[in-house]
Amino acid sequence: MSALAYTVADTAVIAKRNLLRIPRQPDLWVSFTIQPLMFVLLFVYVFGGAVQTPGYDDYADFLMPGIIVQSMSFGGFVTAIGLSDDLGKGLIDRFRSLPMSRSAVLAGRTLADVATNAVSLVVMVVVGLLVGFNFTSSPLEVIAGFGLLLLFGYAFSWVFAFVALSSSSAEGAQALGFMVIFPLTFASSAFVPPESMPAAIEAFANANPVSTIVDATRALFVDAPAGNDVWAAFAWCLGLIAVFAVLSVHRYRRAVSS
Repeated sequence: MSALAYTVADTAVIAKRNLLRIPRQPDLWVSFTIQPLMFVLLFVYVFGGAVQTPGYDDYADFLMPGIIVQSMSFGGFVTAIGLSDDLGKGLIDRFRSLPMSRSAVLAGRTLADVATNAVSLVVMVVVGLLVGFNFTSSPLEVIAGFGLLLLFGYAFSWVFAFVALSSSSAEGAQALGFMVIFPLTFASSAFVPPESMPAAIEAFANANPVSTIVDATRALFVDAPAGNDVWAAFAWCLGLIAVFAVLSVHRYRRAVSS
């Protein structure tokens, strides 16, 4: 077998190992099933009547693309906590002693998150349909929207892998992750139109890559105008993967060699 074939095989084994952990840790299901459900119900039925969304007859049509993007980004916490836990328990040191590809540890970890994000995406779509959300774009556009969301979730898995490798514990990784994710998701176009925000925050929201992903998802799901946001969204996702994969591998090599 070639080196690439060994790496692919090792990555698949690590991804399978991370997925098999989930049934033994039922609390992980909360992060990508119950938590997104609570966010949807909270925003639709508590804040929905107070939020003005010009161009949308129902707040659910405006909200669901944004809250699904937030849910995909939150999926990175599974990466951060799992990787920090493995580092803390010395499991990574055991992997070092095995004849396996080092890159497979991170690649398998992030690949497993694609599966959990897919589960979260299904839950969010079903709940969205129940609260009044409707797809109004073509089937191909909707499928492209699903692909964009999973790609975005995969990109944030690499972001959170870097966060975990830069933290001293799972708790620290979680705290640092919240410091990163909350400004990006709430100071964006995910929940309210940016023009309703103060000027400085509106400028930040318009430049925020999360707003680009959200606007692209709205364009692909409900045929909202998005300009070049769809292409920019895919470019942002690929750029985040390229940058944070390199940074994560660098931090990982430092972590296992120290």
